[in-house]
Amino acid sequence: MKENLKMLLVLGATAGIFMACGNKTNESMMSTEKSTVSAEKNAGSSAAAEKAAESEGKNPTEAVKTEEKQLTEGTVSSTADMSHYEKGRKVRLWLPVPHSSEYQTVSDVDYDAGNAKAEMNTDELGNQMLYVEWDENAEPADRVVKLNFNVKREEVIRPELKEDDKEELTDEVKKYLEPSKNLPLNDQLKEKAKEVTEGKTTDLEKARAIYDWVIANMNRDEKVKGCGEGDVCSLLDTTMSGKCTDINSMFVALCRASGIPAREHFGIRINADDITKNQHCWAEFYLKGTGWVSADPADVLKAVLKNNWTKDQKESKDKQEYFWGNCDAERVILSDGRDLILSPAQDGEALNDFGYPYAEVDGKKIDNYVPDQFIYTYSFEKKAS
Repeated sequence: MKENLKMLLVLGATAGIFMACGNKTNESMMSTEKSTVSAEKNAGSSAAAEKAAESEGKNPTEAVKTEEKQLTEGTVSSTADMSHYEKGRKVRLWLPVPHSSEYQTVSDVDYDAGNAKAEMNTDELGNQMLYVEWDENAEPADRVVKLNFNVKREEVIRPELKEDDKEELTDEVKKYLEPSKNLPLNDQLKEKAKEVTEGKTTDLEKARAIYDWVIANMNRDEKVKGCGEGDVCSLLDTTMSGKCTDINSMFVALCRASGIPAREHFGIRINADDITKNQHCWAEFYLKGTGWVSADPADVLKAVLKNNWTKDQKESKDKQEYFWGNCDAERVILSDGRDLILSPAQDGEALNDFGYPYAEVDGKKIDNYVPDQFIYTYSFEKKAS
């Protein structure tokens, strides 16, 4: 029986590779569509392996074995230019700086801020940032900052999803049950969570039901600015469409409303030379007995839109299975959390998220979506293999 299963897994993975190579994607598609064939390959092999497991009476939530994890390694370079503001104005700038974690290794962080006041700081949630300040006497041409870091990012492979109700949540995990401004734990969210998870008894069943419901009921909207705001009550009241922060915040909010810790990561995709507009938000939920499990329904819906797929066709379902517990290697976490107070504290209100650079001129927030107000670039140079 084990030999039959092994043979089926090998055949399934091989079939997944050929299927992935045959799925051409839109060039404007970020990470999972344009990138390495890894996401497509693992999507196909994951689905095939699960079918084989089911035929052998195995639990389809068990870890999907793959021959090797995909890795992406290189240098990210960022430049922020505030020189277009006239002399005599106080300009403050915060740039998110990633740190090493389980699936990414960050090294050789380096910056050049000229003669400006500059320091590396960490906020209360552990987010790192480069803070730069120019006083009223600074020459406008001097208000340019360059930041570079090396990163090695590892693909996340879905673990065996085991549950242990006896596990006690740590305080660090419990904070991801708390509400935020755009993810409240109000009656509307609790009632929707109860509706979506009806008949489900375990946290794993509930989280999967929420994941599938988000994909079935939400859509990507390219007209939304940036990554979206992730205002889940507004989304429930209107179109149920948006971008990655909107879609993945809905998943996180409904998990929390169901008593399951969940969080968003805010980062940038490292899948092209120019990655200035490649910001992305993805999610994780905490499963007692397993730990943090990746989930990215937004990337499923992005693939559906970019490839003009229906949600029930095979390619869509393969993506849906892949991004349940798996995560490609072409992204870097820049920050976590919502309603952020930076270090030092900004004059404006708490940040909804810190996936983009943030700046203030004379104490007023600068719109980081408007190039005329805030000029910055990100680029990625992949390490030669």
